[in-house]
Amino acid sequence: MKLRNLLGSAALGVGAVAAINTGLQYEGELESPLDGDDGTFRWRGMNVAYTEAGDPDDRTLVLLHGINAAGSSGEWRAVFDDLAADYHVVAPDFPGYGRSDRPPLRYSAALYEDFVHDFLAEFDEPAVVASSLSAAYAAAAVDDADGVELSGFLGVCPTATAGPSPAKGWLRELLRAPLVGRALFNVITAKPSIRYFNADHGYDDPANPSAEWTDYEWRTTHVENARFAPASFVSGTLNSEIDLAAALADFDVPPTIVWGREATVSPLTDGRELADAADARLVVFDRARLLPHVEHPDRFVETVEEALVAGATA
Repeated sequence: MKLRNLLGSAALGVGAVAAINTGLQYEGELESPLDGDDGTFRWRGMNVAYTEAGDPDDRTLVLLHGINAAGSSGEWRAVFDDLAADYHVVAPDFPGYGRSDRPPLRYSAALYEDFVHDFLAEFDEPAVVASSLSAAYAAAAVDDADGVELSGFLGVCPTATAGPSPAKGWLRELLRAPLVGRALFNVITAKPSIRYFNADHGYDDPANPSAEWTDYEWRTTHVENARFAPASFVSGTLNSEIDLAAALADFDVPPTIVWGREATVSPLTDGRELADAADARLVVFDRARLLPHVEHPDRFVETVEEALVAGATA
């Protein structure tokens, strides 16, 4: 009888967790967080969503969002419109993120490096602004034997590693698990958790992300299959093997690096070392952490323009 009761309680517990997981899934359609025309890039059987704005005859500027649990092109919301006044701006959602397809793949740095290469190759010598890990993917796309040519590059707190090294495959598999993994991911991406991560290392001013943006981040992490790409990120399997400093130093255009002075996860000392090794211009934003483009959009747009002018005259 005791065993029967124990098994019954376990079954009820599993059923309760499953019901909670189902109840937390967002069933609506994610809207674009940016003002512009929505497009789809068909890549390896996936629909990759992007938003573009500005005059297509102007210089193309591709904005690559950072990789994290709630990553999306909405990272560029504070600067997208202003940049579109002078450039043809294109901002994709990486596969597995935002409004792009999210198949239950074991996402890898190699996959994203290939995606960035193929996406950038759609344009004629685009300029790139890339955040965090996406800067390494862009650098790999240029460094490739069939590398794309850029007309300018700016990296925001660029890094080749943003998770544990060496990677923890067991952690990825845990988060991929149907019941437990989904439950753990729901905890990681609950609104209190999102607010904590934003305040801890995203923004210097924890009041900067609005309630509407926090809600969008929650929704983008609660659509179907939302956990699979972040599972690879959290476990370190999205870390790139590229020597980022060497790759940036080999660029045909002078790279610019932007860093928040108050950044803690990727401290300014990392930025100084990278800039020195890559012979890159370093621009430090006071009162900012990992997202200076959100906290100081006007100055960031000016910095982008300076970087692209430098690239055009190189």
